[in-house]
Amino acid sequence: MSLSRKLHRAAAALILALFPVATLAAQTSQTAPQLPPSPLSLGGLLQVLLGLAIVLAAVAGTAWLLRRFGPGQSGAGGVARIVGGLMVGPKERLVVVEIEDNWLVLGVAPGQVNTLYTMAKPEGAALSAGDSAGGGRGFQDWLKQAVRGRRDA
Repeated sequence: MSLSRKLHRAAAALILALFPVATLAAQTSQTAPQLPPSPLSLGGLLQVLLGLAIVLAAVAGTAWLLRRFGPGQSGAGGVARIVGGLMVGPKERLVVVEIEDNWLVLGVAPGQVNTLYTMAKPEGAALSAGDSAGGGRGFQDWLKQAVRGRRDA
């Protein structure tokens, strides 16, 4: 066997050995699956931020509506009305609450409310808006008289 024939056979064997690799590479490049677009694109980020803004706005709107119209918010036609209040300590206060034709003097402290005194609504008790909102001087005078009257009785 001549040298040229040996070279031809070696070349043919090499071509046959590399042929499947070449065809596989050609098929892979033609049928390579396309990767999905990156989830970190600008459009995706804007979509997430817009969704977050909508959710936060819905939460804030719901909280505002509940605070404005929620249960426990009684208007002028409510059953109970705070007549006035007086701070007697850093966390304690006296509050006069009107329920129908009765006044309740309540002691309010952190975690507890105690009824201190119950009386019928006084006849001259039509308080102005300033007295009922701020517990003005009229309430303080009335409270002093009520305490004196209770001590004397």
